[in-house]
Amino acid sequence: MAGPKNMGMYGRKDMKEKLKPKKPLQTFKRVFEYLGRYKLQLVVVLFFVVVSTGANIAGTYFLKPLINNHIVPFIGHKDPDLSKFISMLVLMASIYLLGVVSTYIFHRMMLKISTGTLLKIRTDLFKHIQSLPIKYFDTNSHGDIMSRFTNDIDAVREMLGEVLVQLLSSLINIVGVFTVMIILSPVLTLLVVGMLAVMIFTVKKLGAKSSSYFMKQQRSIGIVNGYIEEMTEGQKVVKVFNHENKVKGKFNELVEDLYKAAKGANTFASMLRPIMFNLSYVLYSLTAMAGATLIVSGGMDIGTLASFLQYTRNFSNPITALSQMFNAVLYALAGAERIFDALDEKPEVDDGYVTLVHALVDKDGTVTESAERTGIWAWKHPHKDGKLTYTILKGDITFSNVVFGYDENVSVLKSINLYAKPGQKIAFVGSTGAGKTTVTNLINRFYDIPDGKIRYDGININKISKKDLRRSLAMVLQDTHLFSGTVMENIRYGKLDATDEEVISAAKLANADSFIRHLPQGYDTELTADGANLSQGQRQLLSIARAAVADPPVLILDEATSSIDTRTESLIEKGMDRLMEGRTVFVIAHRLSTVRNSDAILVLEQGEIIERGDHDELLALRGRYFQLYTGMFELA
Repeated sequence: MAGPKNMGMYGRKDMKEKLKPKKPLQTFKRVFEYLGRYKLQLVVVLFFVVVSTGANIAGTYFLKPLINNHIVPFIGHKDPDLSKFISMLVLMASIYLLGVVSTYIFHRMMLKISTGTLLKIRTDLFKHIQSLPIKYFDTNSHGDIMSRFTNDIDAVREMLGEVLVQLLSSLINIVGVFTVMIILSPVLTLLVVGMLAVMIFTVKKLGAKSSSYFMKQQRSIGIVNGYIEEMTEGQKVVKVFNHENKVKGKFNELVEDLYKAAKGANTFASMLRPIMFNLSYVLYSLTAMAGATLIVSGGMDIGTLASFLQYTRNFSNPITALSQMFNAVLYALAGAERIFDALDEKPEVDDGYVTLVHALVDKDGTVTESAERTGIWAWKHPHKDGKLTYTILKGDITFSNVVFGYDENVSVLKSINLYAKPGQKIAFVGSTGAGKTTVTNLINRFYDIPDGKIRYDGININKISKKDLRRSLAMVLQDTHLFSGTVMENIRYGKLDATDEEVISAAKLANADSFIRHLPQGYDTELTADGANLSQGQRQLLSIARAAVADPPVLILDEATSSIDTRTESLIEKGMDRLMEGRTVFVIAHRLSTVRNSDAILVLEQGEIIERGDHDELLALRGRYFQLYTGMFELA
């Protein structure tokens, strides 16, 4: 099968060039746009943050009058009057209690805001992922995509739920404390400002070092998760070829990269806190010495110095906290940027305007639209002049000079011309990589062609809405996928409004009914882990039944019986014939016995159709098909 190259992130050499956040300010802005839904709540949060911080600042200021007006005058008095002193202590305690209550309120509110915001981000991300073209999933590892839903969103959660309010509180605290410090002593405040410059310089230097490591850590987590998922899914293949040691070696390399990134990020992050604490102690000592000098010279009283020293601690602590929050913000921005990168991926473009509708056919052949299911489908085609035409859906498909390549510089299909008349069974055979599956991927517009035309009932498929185009098709893929749920629900996935009777009828058509009824709960048996409790053949039968219940006019079977043994295949042959009756069917098969009764067999080699005809005609040509059928040439 020809397909796109997986551009997975394992071992990519350009990774180092993409470690730094490209647009941190824009990323921050986009995060806050999500918070916009909670404007009123954020205003309330801001109010209580201000009250909480203000209470802390006001409580500290009480040290000055307590010391100057009560403690110092009491020195040497045997029986001082403590009533005013106690009243002031009660007032001071009440202010601190108000701060505690305010802190509790804004933390609870912020928890609700952050949870709701993350719900919105997760929902938007999941919805957008569903709108992306198949190419995105072919070029990104599933583990890396999952990492955006887990590690990256968790980083944003930490920022919104914990860091954001701390950041806001610290900033208000710094501004408030700085203002009071200027009022208390402009001279000592200049000393604090000088030390503050040293602290900011330190944070900037260490922060710049840690920034790239945090981004690399996020990317490395995605790589490791992707590799784990890939190796878990391919565990049978790993064991068959005895590659356990090779897999372990590769995993060790990836984990070593993650270790180095995490080590670098956390080394600089852990350095910030002790450095900032030590600088704050230096500031405290210098302030105490300078204040003592001012007291001796009569330029300051003891109460003012006591309050100022406490403010010095209150001033340096938020800066230390900001240094720690800076790393958390960097970590969150790294995750948020990856989330927004996925959200910025261009969704699958659907500019089709021809839709599929229920139809009625009058005696004179006039086609009209019906609001109810009639069993007849028609293409509703609006024209520029405002006229509407209806074309009965028959399943007539033609390719005219179609050229396509997953890579713009490499053509997989070269000037393909083919036709499938309504009700015909068209088979594709050829070597692996010849382009057989690619042809079917183009019919349902998983990929759009740069050149040529594909027409469906005479209508260019580019004009047909992708949703309606795919409603008219059903595919049975070589790789089956079953969802968590009952057998009944998995078959009904082909047609969500199908009745139980229709589901059972489809299962009988695919000869799946017999084994289903032997399951523990029959059609109500729960399937998990992609149907791990079923054999590969049974899973494929359910996939065929899913296509049968959709009742499409066009059916694509991509190695549909590849996982079914010869005996099972013979059992479902009649059912498949009934399923294909009256439908246009495209069959891709390596097992040539399954295509003998096709109306036309197309032999592809290197993206070109080199032979076309039925089984007998192609044997008579004694060409490539003859060689394939007689075993003179291997398919692979």
